[in-house]
Amino acid sequence: MGSGEKNERTGRVSVLGAGSWGTAVADLIARGGLEVTIWCRDPEGARRMNSSGRNPRYLTEVLLGSNVTVTHHLEEALEGAELIVSAVPAQAVRELLKASSSAAPPSARWLNLAKGIEISTGKLLHQVFEEQLPGVSYSILSGPSHAEEVARGLPTAVVVASSRPEDARLWQEVLNSSRFRVYASSDVVGVELGGAVKNVIAIACGMARAMRMGDNGISALATRGLAEMTRLASRMGADPLTLSGLAGVGDLMATCFSMNSRNLKLGMLVGSGKDLQEARQELGQVAEGAFTAQAIRNHARSWGVEMPICEGVYRVLFEGELPRRLMEELLCREPKMEIYPG
Repeated sequence: MGSGEKNERTGRVSVLGAGSWGTAVADLIARGGLEVTIWCRDPEGARRMNSSGRNPRYLTEVLLGSNVTVTHHLEEALEGAELIVSAVPAQAVRELLKASSSAAPPSARWLNLAKGIEISTGKLLHQVFEEQLPGVSYSILSGPSHAEEVARGLPTAVVVASSRPEDARLWQEVLNSSRFRVYASSDVVGVELGGAVKNVIAIACGMARAMRMGDNGISALATRGLAEMTRLASRMGADPLTLSGLAGVGDLMATCFSMNSRNLKLGMLVGSGKDLQEARQELGQVAEGAFTAQAIRNHARSWGVEMPICEGVYRVLFEGELPRRLMEELLCREPKMEIYPG
């Protein structure tokens, strides 16, 4: 783990996905002494990771331990795995689960790292897991956790949510260290929504930053974004207190104010005049908020929840509204009570 503590558990862990977050979590688990197999979709990438012990594309400074192996064969990665970490973007989760269903041991415990909502169906990711792997043992990891900082051993705190308390405790045991503190929760919906909606709010904050609206304006956007997030989560059955924790306020702060945030950077590119396609191309990495904006807009309307910031981000990204026009609309809204239900 981050500071070298050894885990008393035995068994093999599969990490499906070799991006920056998958690499950081694989390294974190391996430092605890467990055997880790990383699945890398790219055969050449897998070969280079095995030969050099480093990911050639992401977190290149991380030297993986001798207890980490990499394969581009999904069946090989899953063989005999007791614990499986899904480290692919939200829109790739269903495809991964379909491909894994016949090879994954039925008793394996799954941990999802993606923060988003499936666009094609509007489903939260625990619903996607349940559809593809009925009866699956599912947990989700969320919170302010930039992969770059975790890889450097900087202090980080996250939350693992599961409807099964024993699973949350298991992942706490596997991941927790003096540099990576893991809290537990039973509120899967709240943790998932916090991780998804904050990406959309971060895009808005990035736009504001590009337009030099100042710290006051950006802080106001983030705070009102928290209100939107909490209203939707409450309406969908989550505990509103969850959004005051690591999966809500914590992740929101890291994503809206850190230059490690892909969604903040995407918003800055859009706010500086680029369209979504140009911004994605320049960013070069997946920013989940661009996808999530579509799903959140639909959820807000179907649940009857007022979410002007998220709705506005959708209009800018997909309907051509100018970012400056969005900010003017938000500033000119009718004054109301700070805390209100819908």
